[in-house]
Amino acid sequence: MTKPEAGLSATNSLPLVLAGPLLRAVTPTSVTLWLATSQPIQLQLELRPENEDARHFNPVQMQRHCQSIRCAGKLFLQLIHIPLQQPLPTGCWIGYNLTLATQQQNMSADWLGWQHWAPDLVYPGRDNPGFVIQPTLLSLLHGSCRKPHFDAEDGLLAADMHLQQVSTEHWPALLLHSGDQIYADDVAAPMLRAVHQLINRLEFSDESLPCVTVSQATELHQTKPHFFRRDTLLPKTEAGQAVISQVFKGAKKPVFTSDHARNHLISLAEILGMYLLVWSPAGWQADATELTEELAASLDQADQQQYQEQQAIIRRFAAGLGRVRRLLAHIPSAMIFDDHDVTDDWNLSAEWEQTAYNHDFSRRIIGNALIGYLLCQGWGNTPERFQTGQLLQQAEQALNDSGSAQHQQFITELLRFNQWQYHWPTSPPLLVLDTRTRRWRSEVALDKPSGLLDWEALTELQQNLIGYDAVVLVSPAPVFGVKLIEGLQRLFTLLGKPLMVDAENWMAHRGTAYALMNLFRHPKTPKHFVILSGDVHYSFVYEVNLRGRVRGPDIWQITSSGLKNEFPGRLLDVLDRLNRWLYSPRSPLNWLTKRRRMKIVPHKPDTAKAGERLLNMAGIGLVELHADGSPKRVVQLGAKGQAVAFNISEEDARWE
Repeated sequence: MTKPEAGLSATNSLPLVLAGPLLRAVTPTSVTLWLATSQPIQLQLELRPENEDARHFNPVQMQRHCQSIRCAGKLFLQLIHIPLQQPLPTGCWIGYNLTLATQQQNMSADWLGWQHWAPDLVYPGRDNPGFVIQPTLLSLLHGSCRKPHFDAEDGLLAADMHLQQVSTEHWPALLLHSGDQIYADDVAAPMLRAVHQLINRLEFSDESLPCVTVSQATELHQTKPHFFRRDTLLPKTEAGQAVISQVFKGAKKPVFTSDHARNHLISLAEILGMYLLVWSPAGWQADATELTEELAASLDQADQQQYQEQQAIIRRFAAGLGRVRRLLAHIPSAMIFDDHDVTDDWNLSAEWEQTAYNHDFSRRIIGNALIGYLLCQGWGNTPERFQTGQLLQQAEQALNDSGSAQHQQFITELLRFNQWQYHWPTSPPLLVLDTRTRRWRSEVALDKPSGLLDWEALTELQQNLIGYDAVVLVSPAPVFGVKLIEGLQRLFTLLGKPLMVDAENWMAHRGTAYALMNLFRHPKTPKHFVILSGDVHYSFVYEVNLRGRVRGPDIWQITSSGLKNEFPGRLLDVLDRLNRWLYSPRSPLNWLTKRRRMKIVPHKPDTAKAGERLLNMAGIGLVELHADGSPKRVVQLGAKGQAVAFNISEEDARWE
């Protein structure tokens, strides 16, 4: 028998609050919170701005401002979005007290505050959770790629530590999650077991699956979980086999192109269970990852060993989730998907799309992940966009009758939806790009990489930039990446194997590349661009200037990745060194790239040795801005207290 995970429930009873509250979009005139509960609830909220009278919202008012989705017999998602007639003050502490009562209770019943359902929710010295609405975007946290079973500390713990160490008036304005908030395609077996333990208590409807081997989700969750063998369930069609043989010749990979897809999430229940377990300790049981005798008997020796290695990592991950829940309750979170939120190489090429969407099972897997993104991430980014409730009603209907024709039709509607991009009215404004679903498909060949934004999306972006002096632009994949790595991706693309190296960068598609360059050169473009990215599992800072243009714009590419992931260390050292040699300022290779009309200055981390420019350290990025929107300070924070700064003011930086 294995030991219980520290701090986790030893009982089978479900807590009232399964995850949250997550603080989402917040402005002086609106407050947004996301919450997952095991029962239908009534809500009361009190906002307590410092040195001002409290604002009370009774159950009747809260009912008007809360949308609730029934996902299962014992899972209800709530989004609280309150427009405020009297603006909240900026730059000061605003405490909030969210109290709950089950709908079976009468109005005189005792209301339960955070002390009952999340006793570790507040920071020391505070009576309630709270937040600060910063008047300008002078500081923010950002990160991506949070893989629970990667053997590194969680970058969100570094963010929690940062909030404890600085005074509230200096708190970052927001926390940006720039992709891969979950890894739907790369799941540790102990994590998958914990997901199954939770969802089997939540009473989901049984999802019928268009799969020959496992036709019902309850089988997949209980009797036939297929630990380490889920790649064998994935569809095998003639088109799919053509892609496999063309793309992965000589490499053993499934139709879904992640080479770690042996525990790919499949059902909608699994997707939602994963979200609950990566954001909160509430749904974890003490024996959540236990390797039972029955399970051990179904695994070979190598898989048993891997299970036990991952089990120790998952336990450490779960032990920190109380601090993660506390962080997410105190700082506004902006989110956007990248590929692993759905599946590796999602929409990388037109051929990938044809193969994946023309088979019912792969289409279902992708659609389920996108439904999970809508309910757990996208909904809170832009609550006004979903207030009509049509998509949310369809989601509830799909969950009430999983696997039905309604479920399939909703997936079709969601795959057509093209409003995932958004902006928050910060100063400077935050513009978040959807680089996954609005792609510019190659006009040369179906197997060539698609552009990360199509022409229409790029045109919309250009219109959205007009009138601003500065902007913070969020692109999950870096706009300006490491030239050598992009060169290798281009080489594999020419060889007809773009999926083998994730050849999805902004310069991989000619039309997108030139349209993007023209956007930066537009006379009405902002003077200062700060581009925040993740994806690549290492961190770097590039300063970009246009050649042949007297005045700006000043462009900064700031990449922080991953929150709980890293690039293979030795390989990154080699690539970093080769990149410096092959793309030195005088190298003719510079003129063979689509960035030849720009000058790029890589700024070194202060721990760099021998000219290193790339930082390979799991953690979270901290960006501080000047009043004009240009970067003042860029730091990568580690969960063990590390703080590695990039020397963005150094005078001796060399142009690429």
